[in-house]
Amino acid sequence: MMVKISKENYNKMVKQAKDQFPLECCGLLAGIKTDDEILIKNIYPLTNIDQSSEHFSMDPKEQFTAIKQMRTDGHMLVGNYHSHPYTSSRPSEEDKRLAYDANILYGILSLEDQEPVLNFFKIISNELVEKLKWVFI
Repeated sequence: MMVKISKENYNKMVKQAKDQFPLECCGLLAGIKTDDEILIKNIYPLTNIDQSSEHFSMDPKEQFTAIKQMRTDGHMLVGNYHSHPYTSSRPSEEDKRLAYDANILYGILSLEDQEPVLNFFKIISNELVEKLKWVFI
């Protein structure tokens, strides 16, 4: 499975993560999914209502609005993302425990190093983690 994202959407994620540092940022990923690729067409930055640097909860009203907009645009929910302000770009134990859908992407943007690091994962049964390849389009 290959994930494709535009440089523009990547830059939006990085800006959100840096703007909300030291808190975790979060959002939804909308796009098109086929058997062998996921094309991220838009990102929906959301408010982390936990206001924490170690975990996040998305604002439910913002989630609802984002899903409605995705449907209007002809896209589907393909995943979510959040930042790790101080740790690496891999799922934490909490991330794995809270992963509710094995069919969506989990994007994690780390600000641990000087250059941000983005990775996408599939999390199955709250334990099996598959790191996916991704490219800019």
